[in-house]
Amino acid sequence: MGKLYMVPTPIGNLKDMTFRAVEVLKGVDLILAEDTRTSGKLLKHFEVGTQMHSHHMHNEHKTTEGIVKRIKAGENIALISDAGTPAISDPGFLLTRACVEAGIEVDCLPGATAFVPALVNSALPNDRFIFEGFLPIKKGRHTRLQAISEEQRTVIFYESPHKLLKTLAQLIEYVGEDRPVSVSRELSKLHEETIRGSVKEVLQHYTERPPKGELVIVLGGKK
Repeated sequence: MGKLYMVPTPIGNLKDMTFRAVEVLKGVDLILAEDTRTSGKLLKHFEVGTQMHSHHMHNEHKTTEGIVKRIKAGENIALISDAGTPAISDPGFLLTRACVEAGIEVDCLPGATAFVPALVNSALPNDRFIFEGFLPIKKGRHTRLQAISEEQRTVIFYESPHKLLKTLAQLIEYVGEDRPVSVSRELSKLHEETIRGSVKEVLQHYTERPPKGELVIVLGGKK
């Protein structure tokens, strides 16, 4: 029986790729990639010639069973996402669960993920925190924001640049304008920045300077 490897990839800076990750990707029989075009550039950079198949949120329900059969037949397969650690706000959970249920060993390598450096950079308490991923767009958003407003631990979630202003404005509505918040963008990239302050101050900053790139919001807990 083979093994499933969950392999983190850089969230920006290619130097964050680990030696072990490259070694695993070169040694497996197949690489499953969220976007083969994006991952193709990464694999070419590290001279990885392993065959690659597409595995993403739109086809994972259909492909998982076949992948499990291939691993049970003896193949070693690695899963990568476009950036960061698979299954963290990316495809991977369904396949991991299916492999565990089938008695297949799953090996998740340590590596890049956006919310950890954002949390540390925020200077907000990090001894206890929760990670919310992306907030619901419509259904369930009110309920989630209401729960966040009462949360005493630091809260971390991802947001896209074109929705940031709306989300910060909603946070003012639910948690108040004075709650401390930190927004990190373009982590590990050339234009990386972290803006800290009250929700009102950070909203004002990005109202004047529309954000670009991937964003992580870190919100202080209720006192």
